[in-house]
Amino acid sequence: MLRPAARVFAMLLGLVAVHWPAAAVEPHWPPSLTIGTASPGGTYHAYGEGLARILTRALNLPVTARVTEGPGQNILLLEAGEIQIGFVTLGVALQGWNGSAPWSGGKQLRALRALFPMYDTPFQFMVREESGIRSVGDLNGKLVGIGPQGGTSGAYIPEFFKVLKLDASFVHGDWAELANQVQAGTLDSLAVAAGAPFPSFNDLERKGKVRYLPLTQQQILDLRLAMPELGASVVGAGTYPSLRSNYGTVGLYNFAVAHPDVPADLVYAILEAVFANQDLLIEVHSAAAETVPANFTRNTFLPFHDGASRWYQNKGVVGIIRND
Repeated sequence: MLRPAARVFAMLLGLVAVHWPAAAVEPHWPPSLTIGTASPGGTYHAYGEGLARILTRALNLPVTARVTEGPGQNILLLEAGEIQIGFVTLGVALQGWNGSAPWSGGKQLRALRALFPMYDTPFQFMVREESGIRSVGDLNGKLVGIGPQGGTSGAYIPEFFKVLKLDASFVHGDWAELANQVQAGTLDSLAVAAGAPFPSFNDLERKGKVRYLPLTQQQILDLRLAMPELGASVVGAGTYPSLRSNYGTVGLYNFAVAHPDVPADLVYAILEAVFANQDLLIEVHSAAAETVPANFTRNTFLPFHDGASRWYQNKGVVGIIRND
């Protein structure tokens, strides 16, 4: 039996173990990891918080989710070395890779290495039922919330409206705040590119009746001809309480990416943890049902991190490609 002094010492050691971060498993690993996500009220934020908890436990080092403006800013932060992992949609990643978007400053941003597929991002348009708006075309002349400037919605929705020859005023901001403005009636609509169900849409569903505005087949065709990186996408009936039929739209796939300087064996361990704990990710957000190894083929241009390539090769993963 421990003496009183020894018992006190043992309890102090236990407290230290709880309050101090665990040491990294490998000495060449960084002391911590930061994941660039997006604003509160969005899918990236929820997914990132859950992923950070899983990796902290699995890797035995502190992993935190950082609030950002979305994929564009995540790419810039990764280039600057301020984060080690980031979430991107492949469309925004392509803009950064080519230096074709205004936020890239004309510079080809190529410190991106693919890790694992996350989920499809369908573009979704939502209004309050009482607004009288019945179609995407009715958004002409309206106030439309499109999220943070560095997000996929902020980058793509203005281009969508140009292709569809619609004129609207766009409002940027955190999704949670924009949803509050829709609820208050000071904003007409939310136009979102995010995994479904989108948390802020669920919040609005709980506060009143809403309507989802699907794209027509002609609008989908026009958008895909103008932006070949877009794919056909469907939000299934029942995804939201008031969505009673399948919602046809376009989408982009999401990937987790990392800086090439992250050690390869750490990346290997990250993939091992992600796919072994997919059930926990699904509990955080149902979009993680698509976080499966076979979907790595949805990335067609980003180089994979050396550690990720090794993982897929060792596991003998066979990819799948969905047909439109």
